[in-house]
Amino acid sequence: MEMPLRHPPFNGKNCGAQSNSIHVSSPIFSSRGKFDSLCKMSRLAEAYQVLGLMITLGVSVSIKVWSILIDVFFRLHQPDLAYALFNKMLRTGCSPNLVIYTNLIKGFLDSKVVNTASSILNRMESDGYVPDLVLCNVLIDCLSKGGRYDDIFDIFLRLPYRKLVPDSYTFCSLLSNICLSQRFSLLPNIASGLAIEGDLMVCNSLLNYFCKAGYPLHAVELYDYMLDSGLTPDKYSFVGLLSGLCGAGKINKAVGVYRGLIMSYCGLDAHVHTVIMDRLIRAGKYHTAIKLFRRALVEKYPLDVVSYNVAIHGLLKSGRTGEVPTLYSMMKEIGILPNVHTYNLIISGFCKERNVKMVKQSMQEISGTEVQLYHHTVNNIIKLLFRSYPYPSAFNQLVEMWKSGLIPDEAMYAQFFKGPASGINIAQAQRLLVRDEVWVDSSSFEDLPDVAASVG
Repeated sequence: MEMPLRHPPFNGKNCGAQSNSIHVSSPIFSSRGKFDSLCKMSRLAEAYQVLGLMITLGVSVSIKVWSILIDVFFRLHQPDLAYALFNKMLRTGCSPNLVIYTNLIKGFLDSKVVNTASSILNRMESDGYVPDLVLCNVLIDCLSKGGRYDDIFDIFLRLPYRKLVPDSYTFCSLLSNICLSQRFSLLPNIASGLAIEGDLMVCNSLLNYFCKAGYPLHAVELYDYMLDSGLTPDKYSFVGLLSGLCGAGKINKAVGVYRGLIMSYCGLDAHVHTVIMDRLIRAGKYHTAIKLFRRALVEKYPLDVVSYNVAIHGLLKSGRTGEVPTLYSMMKEIGILPNVHTYNLIISGFCKERNVKMVKQSMQEISGTEVQLYHHTVNNIIKLLFRSYPYPSAFNQLVEMWKSGLIPDEAMYAQFFKGPASGINIAQAQRLLVRDEVWVDSSSFEDLPDVAASVG
């Protein structure tokens, strides 16, 4: 059944029309721009009346005019009216083209009217139209929003049978959906044998996804393919190659490739230098990573706060905690400001080394700033205090940190008042938080052994 239109069709009798035809020089139809302008201004009532007048007086309405009005209804979230207008177009004898079919399918999928979109697609194919790459890309994009990954992959795998070659948009959309659906096993099958004509962006995206999905050897092979295909790699390609080599356990080759890159390419950015250090640290090659970082400092290669965070992480993992304060001071001296992760990293590191002095010094430094400690950092501080001091003293120090703003209320609440191991009634804790009072009386200490045990 046809859906009723919100704006009634124009009645030619109301105009006193004396003829079934109208001169093309008439002001209202002198240019299609008049109709376009009404649509762009969302003056649909007038635009629809203009359309009704054209139909009533026998003026031929072009496919472009129908397409404009249908598209406007979809943009105004009126899919029912768009469909009714499509049916009216068919009754006037105007045959839809592939562009209108594509717009209709996209509009209904975006409106989550999947059954109607499927019906339109079937009608399109029965009319002899074959989906082109634009429509396939539209289907992949729209279906991904609804999580219909099986349908997406089916469309993609049918492209060769339709003699369609995926472009950058197709491939990047597919990679994104593979990541969202966690179907990383599809990556090698989809990547093999695809005719992607010299697109660096696609190859770089695939390099990235291969490394994230646990296929480092595929990343290395793809890099070789890029070179054989005449593509000129960029910094993203280098990052993918280094990540792939380290992920495949080819540490020495990765270091050799990195050294070759810094000799052959000027202006490598901080990301390239950082990724090799990070991957070496993940592989347990802490000293090699720190050695490369030291060389980068000497050679004045571009480094950023992430680079320093990675280096600090490497020092902490390798037990070279004593070097952290020096490196921390150095980064501030050269104008690289520590970020939230830097502070949480060094405080957690000092907690691990049971360096109470450096923990307190670091926390004093962030006093008055907007830096928020992570919950696991707060947990490390609590463990350090209760391991270093008798619990009454440790508890009082912790409360003082909280009152001074060094530990946020949310983290304190999560550690002491939320879990059953604390032995403290939540309602009581909330009252204490509101009144900003401290438990220092003897009755409060009855619960502290449980607290100390819980942070053990």
